[in-house]
Amino acid sequence: MNKRFAVLSLLLTTSLSCFAATADDATELRAKLSNIDSLHATFAQQVTDINNKPIQTGSGVFALAYPNQFYWHLTQPDESLIVADGANLWIFNPFAEEVTVMDVAQAVDASPMALLVHRDEATWAKYSVIKQDVKGTLHCFDIQPKKLNSNVVAVSVCFDADQLVKFNLTDEQGNLSQFTLTQQRLVKDNEADIFKFAVPDNVDIDDQRLKQTN
Repeated sequence: MNKRFAVLSLLLTTSLSCFAATADDATELRAKLSNIDSLHATFAQQVTDINNKPIQTGSGVFALAYPNQFYWHLTQPDESLIVADGANLWIFNPFAEEVTVMDVAQAVDASPMALLVHRDEATWAKYSVIKQDVKGTLHCFDIQPKKLNSNVVAVSVCFDADQLVKFNLTDEQGNLSQFTLTQQRLVKDNEADIFKFAVPDNVDIDDQRLKQTN
């Protein structure tokens, strides 16, 4: 993204052009996401390593709601659960009987996926957005943090027209996680509780929330 050119006279022109394109691409992506106040879908997951060798496949349920609510339930091959309730982000590993909790603001810093449920300027200013070449009705956007704070180094999200259909995550080891969404619909009124997390009995809690001082 931050390209270097040998000819100094082209550097400024190219940089300004990239900046303008990035700004326009981010605006287009934000416009598409602004139409999604809630989303419920099933997903299929495929993970490959840096050499494109399959590592894992999985499936589960994905949901989001604006603002700051997120639900991620991996059911196969091993169960795990991520829930953002608007203030806290809960990560539950049933096999290890462990729950990690952090502030939603910390999740924003940790992953570009946070852009799916945030619309404020401060959050978006932390990321760069580049639109890929359009293929038919498929529009994909590459998202990268301007400052790396986690092992997720890049995300791409794809829309078929205005429907979110897939997204990919790349980590710092080069592993690529690809998620394909199906059965997309709005979150029903009686499903709002999926964005609430109740800590199970007899699990260890790793509380990483920022402590407020008076």
